[in-house]
Amino acid sequence: MDKSTKTLLAGDVLALAVVTVVGFATHGETGVSLAPRMLTTFLPLTLGWFAIAPFLGLYQPENSSNARQLWRPILAMVFAGPLAALLRAFLLNTVVIPIFGVVLSGSSGLGLLAWRALWCWLKRSK
Repeated sequence: MDKSTKTLLAGDVLALAVVTVVGFATHGETGVSLAPRMLTTFLPLTLGWFAIAPFLGLYQPENSSNARQLWRPILAMVFAGPLAALLRAFLLNTVVIPIFGVVLSGSSGLGLLAWRALWCWLKRSK
C-alpha cells in the first residue's frame, strides 16, 4: 500500500471520527468520559465504510483523485450507514432506529464528501 492510499485511509477514519464527535455534540454529549459510548457508533461506522468503500473503487487513484467521482463516497455511505446502524444495534443488543440510520448515512456521507473534495483539491494542486 502506497503512502497516498495510507493518507486517504487515515483521512477517512479522521472524517468518520469527526462526524461521530459532532453527532454526539449535537445531542449535548461531549467529553472524554463518553469515549466508550462514542466507540459504539464510530467502530460500526468505520467497519461499515471499509466493508463498502473498496467495492466502489474509493481507493483507486483514478477515482479518489478525480472530482467527477465525488458521488462515490455518498453512494458508499448509502449502504455503509445502514450497515453501521445494524452493527451498532447488534453491538448494543438493541433494535435499529431507522431515522438514526438515515441521519448517520447522511451526515457521514457529507463528512466524507468534504474530506474527499479536499483530497481531490490537494492532489490537483500538486
